[in-house]
Order: sequence, then structure tokens, then C-alpha cells
Amino acid sequence: MKRNDFIKRLNAILNIEQFKDYAPNGLQIEGSDEIKRVVTGVTACQALIEEAIRLEADAIVVHHGYFWKGEPYPITGMKYRRIAALIKNDINLFAYHLPLDAHPVLGNNAGLADQLGLISRVGLQSGVELDKAIGLVGVLDEAVSSQDFRKMIEKAVNRNVLFEVVNEQSIRKVALCTGGAQDYIEQASEMGADVFITGEVSERTIHLAREMGIHFCAAGHHATERFGPMLLARHLRDAFGLDVVFVDIDNPA
Repeated sequence: MKRNDFIKRLNAILNIEQFKDYAPNGLQIEGSDEIKRVVTGVTACQALIEEAIRLEADAIVVHHGYFWKGEPYPITGMKYRRIAALIKNDINLFAYHLPLDAHPVLGNNAGLADQLGLISRVGLQSGVELDKAIGLVGVLDEAVSSQDFRKMIEKAVNRNVLFEVVNEQSIRKVALCTGGAQDYIEQASEMGADVFITGEVSERTIHLAREMGIHFCAAGHHATERFGPMLLARHLRDAFGLDVVFVDIDNPA
């Protein structure tokens, strides 16, 4: 597939124009004009680039790319080594931040919700459509205890999680926003959720959870944001007919 066709189709699928983001979405580093083999991953770190080189990939598609607002402009040190490796090996780098969180089918939030079996999904922000919302709220078929729900989460992300149980209330209505979204806990409470799941936790988050009476789970930034790149890899294979592999560079954060 030609790079320009790949760009147009993927940008359209992920609806990048509807998001005001912290970094450019779409093509960030230009490489080969012909794309046959693609690697997807969470973050465009050096280890992921080296694996893409080993696999002779023509493109890397990630959730966390480069050129974030507020970062230094000079391309030196670590940034230089990463970009130099991509250019030297003629590898395209594509990154999709908020679009890959929010997509109702291929997104990080959707993937985690699928693992938990959440139904009747709506946007986490009141009045915001699901495909434009940064998080989502859904319900379980039936209520479960906080202990059983923790087991469900740990099975979904395949790791131990931080889970703050704030009361004896069972869990049915679930709010989630993957990554570093702990400050959305207030919106989750306003939506009437029994629990809020995200990737990270701040000291203040636990106090908010206790005082608002909402269970809280920090399941890992990386762990909760593997779902989008995994789902996207499958979609690129099925819809684009490309050779695609998801590469998970482990990260305990």
C-alpha cells in the first residue's frame, strides 16, 4: 500500500480532525513510500524501533509518538537517536494519541471495556458522544463485589493493580479512561459510576475517591493502553491486507 493511501485511510478511520491534541496525529516521521509490514505498539521508544528494524517493518503505528507540546525543539540526544534510526531504516512513524483512546471500536477505552464485558456505553463527559469522549461509562450484566471486580481487572490487564475499596457497595456501573486520567474521577462520580478505572494514581486521587464514595482502580498507564494498538493491528491486517504485528515493550508504569 502506498504511504499516502495508508495515511488517508487511517486518519479517516480514527477521525483525527475532531480532536484538539497535545501532539500531531498521523504521520510524524516519513519513511518508505510503500508500506507492506507494520508494527504497532504503545510508545515509540528505542526498543520498539529496534524491534521494528529487526522485523524489517516499513511503518510503526503507536499511541505515544513524538513532538509533544512543551518539549524542547532541538533534536539531540535520545530524540536524535530515535529519529535517526527511523530515517536510516526508512521507517514511517505514525502516532495517534486521543483518537486511539476514544475510538468506540478500536480504542484503548473500548478494548478495556470489551475485556470487562461492559454494555450500554456512553461518553464519560455528560452530553459528549461516545466516539468523541475521552472516557466511557458502561454497565455489567449484573453487579459484582469489589473483590470479584478487582479479579476481573487484573485478568484484563494481566497484572496486579492498585484498587481502593471505599465502601461495601457492589459494582455494576463502571467508568474508565485509560492512561494518565486520574483527574477524571470527579466526572465519573457525577455520572453515578460505582468505580473509576484509569492507568495512574496521584496522592489526591485516593482522598477524592474516599470522600466521593467511588471505588478507584489504577491499572497501569501502559497496561491499559495496549488495547488500542492491539485492536488496530488486527484491523490493519483485516481491512488493509497488510502484514501487521503488535509488539509489547513491557513497562511496569
